[in-house]
Amino acid sequence: MDNIEQIVAKKKKGNNEQEDKNNQKWAILSISSIPLVMTLGNSMLIPVLPEMEKKLNISSFQVSMIITVYSIVAIFLIPLAGLLSDHIGRKRVIIPSLFIAGIGGIISGWASWKMNDPYMIILLGRALQGVGAAGAAPIVMPLVGDMYKNDDEISSSLGLIETANTFGKVLSPILGSLLAGFIWFLPFFSFPVFCGISILLMFFLVKTPKKKEKPLPIKKFFKKIKQIFKDNGKWLYAIFLIGAILMFVLFGVLFYLSDVLENTYDIKNLKKGFLLAVPLGALCLGSYITGKKIKENKIMMKWIIFIGCSLSAASVVLLSFSENLIYMICLFLLCGIGIGIALPCLDALITEGIEKEERGTISSVYSSMRFIGVAGGPPAIALLLKYAENWLFYLLCALTVLAALATLWAIKPEKEAA
Repeated sequence: MDNIEQIVAKKKKGNNEQEDKNNQKWAILSISSIPLVMTLGNSMLIPVLPEMEKKLNISSFQVSMIITVYSIVAIFLIPLAGLLSDHIGRKRVIIPSLFIAGIGGIISGWASWKMNDPYMIILLGRALQGVGAAGAAPIVMPLVGDMYKNDDEISSSLGLIETANTFGKVLSPILGSLLAGFIWFLPFFSFPVFCGISILLMFFLVKTPKKKEKPLPIKKFFKKIKQIFKDNGKWLYAIFLIGAILMFVLFGVLFYLSDVLENTYDIKNLKKGFLLAVPLGALCLGSYITGKKIKENKIMMKWIIFIGCSLSAASVVLLSFSENLIYMICLFLLCGIGIGIALPCLDALITEGIEKEERGTISSVYSSMRFIGVAGGPPAIALLLKYAENWLFYLLCALTVLAALATLWAIKPEKEAA
């Protein structure tokens, strides 16, 4: 009888463990929707900007601010959201943030549809979307860390989430162009639908651990962060700078390519979306392959960052020699590869170079710095297109050369204590 009871208990335990694993898989897929939705919320508008410029009767610089205001708000709120989630819980920050982001999309879409002069209200809606983005996407990494204790499970789950993020980058211009082909402001209204789906998935399928360590008091927390920057400042500041530059260049060239395709080649709608997806697809493929190969080799990471920055610099400066469409697309593809191979190395250096307890906060600061690049790229390119187009490529080249030099000067993993 005892043997039968033991067999039944063992079988029941096995079934429970399998059920827990299945639940965790659904939870990770649900969490993966967050970076996907947030990527769509910004990048989906890139191919639509020239059309918005005409419909709203605004300047190229003004239309670039539709991208920039989203990122500016997020820059300042990401670290605050990370800190808040440590104290009140991840889901309590993520779900309201998704609601706010969805409301922002509704406001921008309604203003575009109903108002005669909707520009400022569109910016208000985009700012709310930025608030939502700050409180949703950056919290994903520490949430996954809360759910798993095993490093392999954490790495595997983060890999799936990063795949969703990169897939969003490739899908964004195609989906944005497709929706705008029906009504130019439809991408605004689609965003709250995506947010709503993500909210439902998070609410019903993600169960966060009830027990967690008590967070540090605010005073001690900032004291500890200050000490981290004192001990690791040189290479951390370099990584922040490089991340900001690469995102500046990426969103700058996407803005430029979107403008040239529509205004020079009269390429619009879905065809334009697919062409914009070429450099993003190259970025994603480069990022995926690099992430698989680098493992824990920090010296390799340094040299891949240097090569990626150098490849991007060369690609951008060569763009100044011709406006032939095939020539441009090929160089944009190379630029995407350069940025794509560098980004996972930057992420890995942050993850492996900082202790687990402080990793979430430092990652939040790094995310903010990348948003600075996202915010700065489109308006800078818009101004250069208007006043000094010839200098556009040389500026982007100089910035990526600066990133390459910062890699050589400040990132010395053979001398760093992990």
